[in-house]
Amino acid sequence: MRIVKILLGALMVVPVFAMAESIGEVSTVFKLMGPNDKIVVEAFDDPKVAGVTCYLSRAKTGGVKGGLGLAEDRAEASIACRQVGPISFLEKLKEGEEVFRERTSLVFKTMQVVRFFDQKRNTLVYLVYSDRVIEGSPQNAVTAIPILPWPEKP
Repeated sequence: MRIVKILLGALMVVPVFAMAESIGEVSTVFKLMGPNDKIVVEAFDDPKVAGVTCYLSRAKTGGVKGGLGLAEDRAEASIACRQVGPISFLEKLKEGEEVFRERTSLVFKTMQVVRFFDQKRNTLVYLVYSDRVIEGSPQNAVTAIPILPWPEKP
């Protein structure tokens, strides 16, 4: 019982990240055994900023290793975030706060999206990049959303 309490306590300390919703995918390389290599498109809502949705495209390795979750996905990713409703801050924002994270290899590699707020220009900036425990990748993509009034429906 004590172990269960410790695990539950540890889970409460873990930051909350957005969950991605699959939008679509295209095959890029045919694999005879296992799933094909593909590019997947996913969407997630910023957990602390209502009215913002980010769309992420990334490579997903197929084959037997990919099907078993043992393959390492490439570091390249693309991101486009958009205002989809009135923007409001649900909590205080932290500079460079991680809003999305996904494992891209069995243990050592992750892809994450971090958020910045450019107060001078009243703009939210989202950066996607990949890292490893030992060495990350300089490949990245960025998108920005100017915070604008949202038109009300008649």
